[in-house]
Amino acid sequence: MFRFALNRALTAIPTLLIVTLMVFGIQRSLPGDPATILAGEQKDPEVIAFLRERYRLDDPVPVQYLAWLGQVARGDLGTSLRTNQPVSELILEKLPVTIELALLSLLVAVAIAIPAGVVAAVRKGSLADHSATVFALSGLSVPNFWLGIMLILFFSVQLRWLPASGFVPLLEDPIENLRRMLMPAFVLGTGLAAVLMRQMRSSMLEVLQQDFVRTAHAKGARGIVVIVRHAMRNALLPVVTVLGLQLGALLSGAVLTEQVFTIPGFGKLVVDAVFNRDYAVVQGVVLFTAAAYIAINLVVDVLYAVLNPKIAFLGRG
Repeated sequence: MFRFALNRALTAIPTLLIVTLMVFGIQRSLPGDPATILAGEQKDPEVIAFLRERYRLDDPVPVQYLAWLGQVARGDLGTSLRTNQPVSELILEKLPVTIELALLSLLVAVAIAIPAGVVAAVRKGSLADHSATVFALSGLSVPNFWLGIMLILFFSVQLRWLPASGFVPLLEDPIENLRRMLMPAFVLGTGLAAVLMRQMRSSMLEVLQQDFVRTAHAKGARGIVVIVRHAMRNALLPVVTVLGLQLGALLSGAVLTEQVFTIPGFGKLVVDAVFNRDYAVVQGVVLFTAAAYIAINLVVDVLYAVLNPKIAFLGRG
């Protein structure tokens, strides 16, 4: 098991290096000069020259990359060009917001997907099965920003039940925090629920054909008991794996949703940094989210190997 986990961890190192190359290269290829933006409307040549020297913008791109990579290796993600605040502090400030949104989205997705997937599998070919399939296709097809705008129009503008945007910290006012996070969590959760529902349905259909399920029925066990205690427990293993992988996707993929609902998380931080050509913030946030995604994948791989030792044995090869 240790060797399996070590192999997975070593695989993450070249992946992170590729991520750093991509984010650094793409960021430098964007049009616009950060020094000119930071100089303000006056665009004093002396100020621009000072800023370019201070942030080493005149150095060749490979030199800038190696210097930044050396800082990252020491745990220093750099300093924001615009606010002069360490990027690590910005990440720690925005991280709880995005984590809360991701966890609420997971709760919404699980609450929808697990029952729908079980019902669709048990009643294969019925109206419930077809309805669940339509929901899954809709959840995968509808863009998050469009769904978010429609929810705002209905629940905020028409019914006036929920605030349209903004964020209130959880510790400051839990009720108001939930009211403002409910719609964005539903927007992200429905897309994830579609993926989980299809996975749950497929896994349940496979488990329902197993011998131990037929044996339970033959012993006279009630249908609901067989589904919950036997079939559902075994069918959840691949779903849990997908759920863990999707958590990493939620941490890095909530950009549009956070913009629509004006939530000050990672997404809004990245968008603002891109518009301001704040290289250090973009690089630091993207690198952090990539590392978090890889770490979550590593944990899921290890947990899956613990639950199914055959995976660890095959992973040695």
